[in-house]
Amino acid sequence: MGLILFPGDDDTSSPDVSWSCTGFAAFRQWLAQTEGFALNEMHGFGGQRPWEDVLTTLAPLLNHPDDDGPALAPAQCAALLPRLREIADQPQGGITAPLPQRHIDDARQLALVLQLCIEKDVDLVFG
Repeated sequence: MGLILFPGDDDTSSPDVSWSCTGFAAFRQWLAQTEGFALNEMHGFGGQRPWEDVLTTLAPLLNHPDDDGPALAPAQCAALLPRLREIADQPQGGITAPLPQRHIDDARQLALVLQLCIEKDVDLVFG
């Protein structure tokens, strides 16, 4: 079983991004680490730290059910996009390991999907 994030525009040719459940968990852990905290210390992920203690515009993505959760509105996509692009475009200092590069590629693909959601004024759907 996996997870796919896509624009809620009913256009099957729209770009999307997909992961296995394990892959999405690793992607979110990487994003959280980039933001300076460990996802497993957060409420809902095995820890007790409340989300209000974390200042990141990525919180709606990081603190979201793996699937069947609520869609993210275009305004939420717009709030996520600049930070996600910033992370994806950071110089990686020669990182060539497959896992970090995969996360960077996924962040770039997700940024494309978020941009489309904003342009079309549609939700980002988790399926």
